[in-house]
Amino acid sequence: MVKIALVSCGTEYSGIQREIEKAANTFGGEIIIPEIDLDYINESYEKFGFNAQSSSLRLMVARAMSIVEGKTQTDAVFIATCFRCAEGALIRNEVRRFIQDNTNIPVVTYSFTERTKADELFIRMEALTTTVARKSILAREKQEGLTLGIDSGSTTTKVVLMENNKIIGTGWTATKDIIGSVDIGAKDAFEGTGYGMDDLDGIGTTGYGRLTIGKELKAELIQEELSVNAKGAVYLANKQKGEATVLDIGGMDNKVITVNNGIPDNFTMGGICAGASGRFLDMTSRRLDVDISELGPLAMKGDYKKALLNSYCIVFGIQDLVTTLAAGGSKADVAAAACHSVAEQVYEQQLQEIDIREPLIQVGGTSLISGLIKAVSETLGGIDVIVPEYSQYIGAVGSALLVSGIGKRQDK
Repeated sequence: MVKIALVSCGTEYSGIQREIEKAANTFGGEIIIPEIDLDYINESYEKFGFNAQSSSLRLMVARAMSIVEGKTQTDAVFIATCFRCAEGALIRNEVRRFIQDNTNIPVVTYSFTERTKADELFIRMEALTTTVARKSILAREKQEGLTLGIDSGSTTTKVVLMENNKIIGTGWTATKDIIGSVDIGAKDAFEGTGYGMDDLDGIGTTGYGRLTIGKELKAELIQEELSVNAKGAVYLANKQKGEATVLDIGGMDNKVITVNNGIPDNFTMGGICAGASGRFLDMTSRRLDVDISELGPLAMKGDYKKALLNSYCIVFGIQDLVTTLAAGGSKADVAAAACHSVAEQVYEQQLQEIDIREPLIQVGGTSLISGLIKAVSETLGGIDVIVPEYSQYIGAVGSALLVSGIGKRQDK
């Protein structure tokens, strides 16, 4: 069992303690609570130096201190506070930074509600346990043999064929029927290579449809997208040594992952509304009557300050867009404003929860939208953003890379 230390405030009496434990147990994790005495709470609080009024938050600080000082042995840390508590949000971030600055233990942070259920925590717990249990595989730097990586996303299905550390085939199609979409993508990936499914040494799957596809194809690797995307990103960007931050703005949710020597050590995902996702940009391109591939270049020509979109809601965001166009705003300005709106919301909702470590590697289908890349860079004060070749295939690449470290297919 992977030991996951719970550093939290309010989980015991909010009703979600059992949900957290259920989520951890589902993926081979065991929740442990750092045990400390009253004197240690006061001592830890003084060392930490953050003025928390809540006694529960002081206890949370002391539990974090016991991990850093080695009094509590754990494989991973899950930090959680109530989303309604502003003080809790501040302490959550400071505690996360404190643990990361002083240990090599992977950390996940989360803000919960009284209605939070175990299935909402699954991908986070799966990523935590995966990072611990498969650290040797995640440290892998080269792909060997002939492997197929499949990323079944909410919007698109990506397939990558790799042979001896080279991408030799790719496939991309809209996600409709789960298995049918994989068949289309795999056919494209194999085309012209002279290979077929029977030649493969391994199959790796990730994304929303990974379990269904993994079962159908008897995949050797079925893994959540946080660790897979992180590995694929640093591999393609040639940043497997040292630190980096991976940003994936997806069709339904967003992922921000910090990586140290190829291994993820903190991540956040989700968002308040689809207004902070690729879905909003897709709707924008339709309203502007341009193909999504044309949105980026169009945005590069515009001035986002002339068409501010002020809403977090995708519906009201489109309403702002329509109002701007009706008032005579240009398509280029609206496209630029849409890109900046997404970038700013991702920053406010997620990037502030993570200490961004350069380089920033942006991946996923939205990384092909040049206007969005520019907006992300400007929102972060002009930081350089790396968009590696094959960035849109990141999950499939990560799967094909990682599965090569597991072994050859048993049916070969």
